[in-house]
Amino acid sequence: MGLVEQMLEDRSVRKEARVKSRKNPTEDDDTVIDDKLSRKILKQAKAQQLELEEEHGIKKFVSLGDGSDDDDNDSDDNAPSDNDDFCEEIKINPDDEKALELFMSKNPPVQRTLADIIMEKLTEKQTEIKSQLSQGSDLHVEKIDNRITRMYKSIKQILVKYRSGKLPKAFKFIPNLRNWEQILQITEPESWSAAAMYQATRIFTANLKSKMAQRYFNLILLPRIRDDIAEYNRLNFHLYLAIRKSLFKPAAFFKGVLLPLCEAGDCTLREAIIMSSILAKCSIPMLHSAAAILKIAEMNYNGANSIFLRTLFDKKYALPYRVVDAVVHHYLGFRSDKRELPVLWHQSLLTFVQRYKEDISTEQKEALMELLRLHTHHQITDEIRRELLLSKCRDVEDGSSTVMQIN
Repeated sequence: MGLVEQMLEDRSVRKEARVKSRKNPTEDDDTVIDDKLSRKILKQAKAQQLELEEEHGIKKFVSLGDGSDDDDNDSDDNAPSDNDDFCEEIKINPDDEKALELFMSKNPPVQRTLADIIMEKLTEKQTEIKSQLSQGSDLHVEKIDNRITRMYKSIKQILVKYRSGKLPKAFKFIPNLRNWEQILQITEPESWSAAAMYQATRIFTANLKSKMAQRYFNLILLPRIRDDIAEYNRLNFHLYLAIRKSLFKPAAFFKGVLLPLCEAGDCTLREAIIMSSILAKCSIPMLHSAAAILKIAEMNYNGANSIFLRTLFDKKYALPYRVVDAVVHHYLGFRSDKRELPVLWHQSLLTFVQRYKEDISTEQKEALMELLRLHTHHQITDEIRRELLLSKCRDVEDGSSTVMQIN
């Protein structure tokens, strides 16, 4: 018998191909945990979490709202998540503070409050015709019903002791009123708690237009911030969050808080450092920052201006040439100043030169070099001079840097 015939008659059993069976765990596990067992598991997990927090000293942020209602949620979704954002007490060198006081205004303008403005409008209303008052007036003063007055006075008692939770509906409705300043004055904003001030800032920032939000920042938020820093030498955490929230309307913030603070002429070193630290941590559009730099550069100088300018320079914006020229003109204005300028001035000039040395013209560079001969600092001036010498001016076409002769 041949080999082929033997293979055909072979009765040996062929091994079948092994089929792998993969079990789906979701098909086998059809059991569902009941509600009672789920509550026990969550309760045990919460107890273990509390034990870990007590053991390692981990603390949670206190929520300013229960978050149960989406429409009335008063908690902050953008609250900082680490302890670095707390505004801790700042130690100020007495010598630096005295040097800064030399550049403060001797007769700062009197800060007007919301009550003062309302009283002026009431006086006008008594002496002028109604039609004349209604033309060109931003602040509307109307006769308020006694029931409304009593209601908002009762809300004032809530705001004085407010710590967390929901605010009354009547208070949230204030931004929608035409005479919101007059209604707000009934609640006496100067007596609110810091947490209430933060919640009010959230509401008014979200519901007011930029022009009206500027009035709120200038008449209510700014005086409260300055008083808090003057009394406690630090800024309350809720007021810190209020400033951050106000930056959601950058134009209103600059016009209502930062620029009035610089124009007052009596901004302290502590106030400037705290405000600039918040500016440094927040993202601000370039056009708003450029407008603020332009306005600060055109103001009469005080030490706080240098701190704010340096903070805005460090954001490394691509500034228009008009703004750069205004800043150069600001520094060149000190050529006739015989006073010894503070270190803050030299630091802000160094930061400006480091960031925008290639955006100045050759004439401006030469003028700045001349300025460095008049006002010097034993550590900073050499660094400024080196940055200028190694820079390429914006009006150099051939790409070669200009070598300047130093007498």
